[in-house]
Amino acid sequence: IELDLKDESGVIGYNSEIPLAKRIGAVKPEYEIRDAVRQIHDLGGRVIGRIVAFRDPVLARHAWDNGDREQVIQAPGGAAYQGYGGFTNFADPVVRTYNIDVATEAARAGVDDILYDYVRRPDGPLESMVFPGLRGGAQASIGSFLGEARDALDPTGAFLGASLFGMAADRPEEVAQNVPGIARNVDYVAPLIYPSHWGPGVYGVPEPEREPRKIIRESLVRFNHLVEGTGARVVPWLQDFSLAVHYGPKEVCAQVDGAKAEGIDEWIMWD
Repeated sequence: IELDLKDESGVIGYNSEIPLAKRIGAVKPEYEIRDAVRQIHDLGGRVIGRIVAFRDPVLARHAWDNGDREQVIQAPGGAAYQGYGGFTNFADPVVRTYNIDVATEAARAGVDDILYDYVRRPDGPLESMVFPGLRGGAQASIGSFLGEARDALDPTGAFLGASLFGMAADRPEEVAQNVPGIARNVDYVAPLIYPSHWGPGVYGVPEPEREPRKIIRESLVRFNHLVEGTGARVVPWLQDFSLAVHYGPKEVCAQVDGAKAEGIDEWIMWD
């Protein structure tokens, strides 16, 4: 069962005691974390704690309004970058520590896996963004952040994963997600390879949304190759929702079959 620890709106949905989270007004509890973990464990399940890392409107707004503008990705003219309603700067130590603190707090409460989402830069032209304090490039910074998270989580025993754009397999520079570099710092990568999110003809599949088995298999060929030798596993996000094409049991099972064809028998389903 995946629980949002920190979601796309920047809200922390459990009873966090992290001082920065409380100071910026991010804590809005919908569940008591230890009780939720205990309930799921008692039912025989395991808990994935999802953290939306750098898309964080709450922290971005607070940092900008209080003069900590180095915590926010900026436009070349010095204004805050406007994409996604608030994207924090992954090169900033305060931003990095905050996202690691959420992970370690949850892991100590018994969450089995920490899965980072939006662990990337905004997609769009790189020249439209400024990352204060960045050294060594965006892809290297994302990788080193996950390395720091891994070191912090090691004493807790929690597993660490990273959700990746499907395009990262072929165009890592577009979102600063270098798949092998990230894979060396996590237990698993979770590529978002929903058939509905691929364009016509990608990987030789004319209509990906209507050919779920084939597009899942073809995309996983790339990810399996890229993580080879890193020690990480590939645990794809699969599609259990409908957009242009209705998705029911047949389409969902076709994706599972496509993953199995590439030797992958574990996945996360977005319903």
